[in-house]
Amino acid sequence: MIPLNLLNLFFITSTLDDECEEDSGMKTYDVSLYKRGDLLEVPRTLFKHFGIYLGEDRVAHLIPDILPVFTREKSIVGQTVTNDRLILGVLAKVASVRVDSVVDFAYGAQIQVNSMDSMVSVQPLTGEEVAQRAEKLIGSVSYSLLWHNCEHFVMYCRYGVAVSFQTYQFCKDVRMTLFSKKMAFLSAMIGGFVILYLGTMTPLTTIPTVLIPFTIWMAS
Repeated sequence: MIPLNLLNLFFITSTLDDECEEDSGMKTYDVSLYKRGDLLEVPRTLFKHFGIYLGEDRVAHLIPDILPVFTREKSIVGQTVTNDRLILGVLAKVASVRVDSVVDFAYGAQIQVNSMDSMVSVQPLTGEEVAQRAEKLIGSVSYSLLWHNCEHFVMYCRYGVAVSFQTYQFCKDVRMTLFSKKMAFLSAMIGGFVILYLGTMTPLTTIPTVLIPFTIWMAS
């Protein structure tokens, strides 16, 4: 049986897919605004998606996609990667660097150009160098939501450093949540309730009850 929350997830993403498809069908982009080697950025559901403009209405981007696991038919796999395909690809860690049109890449969202230039201390490579790096990486690649995603790809292509600000912020938020004083108190209370429920104090219950809150407290 498929969990209810998973069904809700598919329902939400499918609805978003329909909305974005409608938007992308209505929205047009002036490709004359983009130069070969530009870093393009768009918001997409829960995160930002990145790509490298190759010229002639072509964008190279690293994107998870579950569909290649089931078929190699280019006419099918080559269709726009929808949110449900993307999310399942994230879970399966299946991705590729592929080339899509600006419309398919943007998925109906507003495009920002080279916004990362103001966030990094290194100068970008020339447009041609950036585009050539992206073209060399086209094809199936390993994928990790935190350690090898679309942002790592474009940062490597444009700046020569594979980093992700989204990953950094996510890890920072997780650290602040897990290693906080409130979490230390909460873990201590849970440990105390476990000991009271079992009605006995043994090393297996006492040591974690003391050690876990202490570790969180010291790391907070």
